[in-house]
Amino acid sequence: MKGLVFGGPGQKSWTDVPDPGIIDPRDAVIRVDTVTICGTDLHILGGDVPEVESGRVLGHEAVGTVTEVGDGVTGLAPGDRVLASCISGCGVCRYCRQGSYGQCRGGGGWILGHLVDGVQAEYARLPFADLSTYKLPDSVSDEAAVLLADILPTSYEVGVLNGAVRPGDTVVVVGAGPIGLAAVTTARLFSPAHIVAVDKAESRLQAAKVFGADVTVQADGDPLEVVRSLTGGLGADVVMEAVGTPATFELCTALVRPGGRVANIGVHGKPATLHLEELWIKNVTITTGLVDTFSTPRLLDMLVAGQLDTGHMITHRFPLDAIMDAYDVFSRPAQTGALKVALSRE
Repeated sequence: MKGLVFGGPGQKSWTDVPDPGIIDPRDAVIRVDTVTICGTDLHILGGDVPEVESGRVLGHEAVGTVTEVGDGVTGLAPGDRVLASCISGCGVCRYCRQGSYGQCRGGGGWILGHLVDGVQAEYARLPFADLSTYKLPDSVSDEAAVLLADILPTSYEVGVLNGAVRPGDTVVVVGAGPIGLAAVTTARLFSPAHIVAVDKAESRLQAAKVFGADVTVQADGDPLEVVRSLTGGLGADVVMEAVGTPATFELCTALVRPGGRVANIGVHGKPATLHLEELWIKNVTITTGLVDTFSTPRLLDMLVAGQLDTGHMITHRFPLDAIMDAYDVFSRPAQTGALKVALSRE
């Protein structure tokens, strides 16, 4: 079969790789039907995730059809259509028992496309398949479901829930890429007074309005003045960092009010300055996190019920074997207008 192989920073190829098979009784193998590219994949290619070894098949967001299951899998059978979660959980370690699957110490966590081969391939092995997949109803399309593999639970858990968004809050999302847009969408579930989106690209600010932001501002404008004008000079109740650069993190800490919360979602490959000389007296809470995906079943229920509108997130579509073109488009959003790309079997 073919897969998208990481060859070291800046290097990737769509090439022949071994077919996956059952290694552990709790494994399943899927035929990949729809897959997408994550900003984290770009961070890997940029050298920001040094744990990823050369030769690794990338990808951690897919919908597929089960082709084989191990003897220890009880909830799946060949032919089942499933969402493959970005997080794998052993189910028995201390962290899994409290729902913190992202911190699994039993061989799980974020491993797909990171520590084991991922899902940007024609077939993929899914460890801990009973806990790491979700059967999909016929009413949910592959494209809608694949957004629940990572970006929606990540934004909801690491951004909205960690940031403790409450009714009437002023919420700022710095970065209006896919993660930021998903943060805007899920923040609206809590009825904030204002959602402000900050980004460099005008196309992404326009997208943020579609997804529910009522105020948008260019990053090189004056976000601080805009936020202060909305809040009587105080600053935002919740600020979410959805880019992963030192400059955006520092902007978030400048935008938050005394007693407010900064929720970092972005993947950082470089150190960021923490201005404790200014923040220590302001009672500011800063959270970080890797998604646990404990919210995926609830988000899937909301998707089925029509309470989550993800229809505008996929902007570009490709056949699976055009993944090199898809990476090119996804990596140049300012020029291409790309949000999420979907690659599917023809």
